[in-house]
Amino acid sequence: MKERSSKSSSSSDSALLGRLLSERNQFSERTSDIDTQIREAFEQNVAVLVLDMVGFSRLTVEYGIIHYLAMIHQMQEAARPAVTANGGTLIKQDADDIFAIFQTPAAALDSALDIFRAFDAVNSVVPPERDIYGCIGIGYGETLVIDGKDIFGSEVNIACKLGEDLAGKSEILLTSAAYRALPANRYVCEPVTFRISEMEIDAYRYERSLFPEKVK
Repeated sequence: MKERSSKSSSSSDSALLGRLLSERNQFSERTSDIDTQIREAFEQNVAVLVLDMVGFSRLTVEYGIIHYLAMIHQMQEAARPAVTANGGTLIKQDADDIFAIFQTPAAALDSALDIFRAFDAVNSVVPPERDIYGCIGIGYGETLVIDGKDIFGSEVNIACKLGEDLAGKSEILLTSAAYRALPANRYVCEPVTFRISEMEIDAYRYERSLFPEKVK
């Protein structure tokens, strides 16, 4: 990940960002300079993983919101080790979504596969009404990381769209940028194109891994 410029430890990321954005809104002639300050303070080149649970509406109608909240908790407990074991940082858990960042798309993809394996392990010992499934979107590029608690960027937006709206159950979709940054001859992914309103999204659907990465 790209190193960030240093700043006062007494100033949180969110407070600094708020101050810079306020200045940007007030002084249009300084827009370029302030944008540079924001990028130097917060921008990192990272892979972004967005996980969304499947079946919210059906399960809450059938079993109630408390049942689904318990499933969300179990999902988070199962997914968290798969994120950290692959060198990832869990940024936030928002309802039935998980957002995490990694140094490379390969690490994010390996984490996604481990997450689904963890879900399979959970599903093998719980009753059917507690089975956990998810769908995942992965992006890669310059991202603003705020306080280690929030992320913003074009690849974040696309990864969200892929994970939350376009991927099917137990499916992993990657942005074009994330796919291009994968190591050669390690994964098989199929190109797919989605059209939503007036927006066209080119992405790649993970199919299978060819062989594990060699231990160095």
